[in-house]
Amino acid sequence: MTTEAVPDSSIRASIAARFERLPLSRWHVTVRLVVGAVTFFEAFDQLLIAYALPELRADWQLTTSAATLLLTVGSLGMLAGALLSGRVADRIGRVRVIALCVALSSAANLALAFSPSPDVFMALRFVQGLAIGGEVPVAATFIAEITRSHRRGRFVLLYELVFPAGLTVGALVAAWVVPLLGWRWMYGLAAIPGVLAVVVHRKVPESPRWLADRGRTAEATEVMTRIETAVRKATGAPLPPVPEQPAPPAPATGTAPGAATEAVTEPVTEAGRSSGLRGLFTGRYRRRTLVVGALWFAGYFVNYGITSWLPTIYKNRYGLTLSDALLYSTVTSCAGLAGCLVAALTVDRLGRRRVITGCLGGAAVVLGVLAALGADTPVQVLVWTSLAAVFFFGSNISLYLYTPELFPTRMRALGSSVGGALNRLGVILGPIVVGAVYAGGHVGAVFSTLAAVSLAGAVVAGVGAEETAGRRLEEVSP
Repeated sequence: MTTEAVPDSSIRASIAARFERLPLSRWHVTVRLVVGAVTFFEAFDQLLIAYALPELRADWQLTTSAATLLLTVGSLGMLAGALLSGRVADRIGRVRVIALCVALSSAANLALAFSPSPDVFMALRFVQGLAIGGEVPVAATFIAEITRSHRRGRFVLLYELVFPAGLTVGALVAAWVVPLLGWRWMYGLAAIPGVLAVVVHRKVPESPRWLADRGRTAEATEVMTRIETAVRKATGAPLPPVPEQPAPPAPATGTAPGAATEAVTEPVTEAGRSSGLRGLFTGRYRRRTLVVGALWFAGYFVNYGITSWLPTIYKNRYGLTLSDALLYSTVTSCAGLAGCLVAALTVDRLGRRRVITGCLGGAAVVLGVLAALGADTPVQVLVWTSLAAVFFFGSNISLYLYTPELFPTRMRALGSSVGGALNRLGVILGPIVVGAVYAGGHVGAVFSTLAAVSLAGAVVAGVGAEETAGRRLEEVSP
């Protein structure tokens, strides 16, 4: 067993070192665009229900409870998809899972366009959620694995901008299509991007880091060589030399002297190369899993607690027309996109911990101010929720970068998907809690609740988050 572990260890280290020498090139941008297009349309799909909901309530005479269920059933699917996809991606590969998810999402959207009843619609929303929840964390894992440590935050988050961009474009398209053509046309249009499944399968190589970790060393070397050739052609210059590989990590404190050799031949941490769910709660990874899970939950509880109900609150509470309600909600989404851009441009310089802590803290302050003011007018809600969106969108997008950095290749997709699952739990409970508080007629209390959750997330980040900026994936997570 030890003899077989040595070459696997050297291949994994070699692949990591070879990625470190690759300059940013057209190859990186092309792959980022292809995978980004998939994530863009998954985000587009995710928010459509919020903009279809006012019309769905009228068409099917839905009560507030039924409308809440219609909102949350998709999130239940996303929760299941996130939990399932990580394990599957760690077994069959990142690219296969991404392609399967976009194909499933497209098929679900087409079926949603022809839904005859709320029950059928809810079932299809669950299937759509499986695909969206499955694709997003696996795509983030893949992008992290093909990126070198230098300015990784900026590269990854500029890719991740496609998600809030998809939310924003989804809002803009829905604000135009729903009043003009109805919600069925909106879902029909959302089925078209299914062709991306073929593009991903043909154009995107599997992660060499994953191939090497699975013992498929010949494939890993072949794919890495193809990537290097593509980068060399794109840049028109020879590649820099492979950087010197760092020494294996020292054994954990208290390890017997004779165990040092074992640590070298089986390059692992105190986790003993544990993988799966058990590995996520072993050694150093236990605290990381708990902290990042809490951050995902808090960030998305606030995010979807606000964005899912804003169109309905504007229409029912303040008497705005459907078009105006959707327009006001779109402004908030656009403000969130600006926050994502700021996070992308500062996360390498300030560090992950400071950006996430600052953004969650900022959201808590802004939402607290809105609650104190009483949320008396729609313009007041528009201004302060838009400012809050700058903060909580910035925090949430940073988690797509931060989470894959915290786990080793053998369970990186699973770790990301567990974060995604806590994300979905927040997406589920946020609208439920907001719906319950809003049903009582207390709009100010809605924003007080969201401010408290955001503040709790900021405290967790400030106390428990580790800094990963500028470090190799293998250094952060052996």
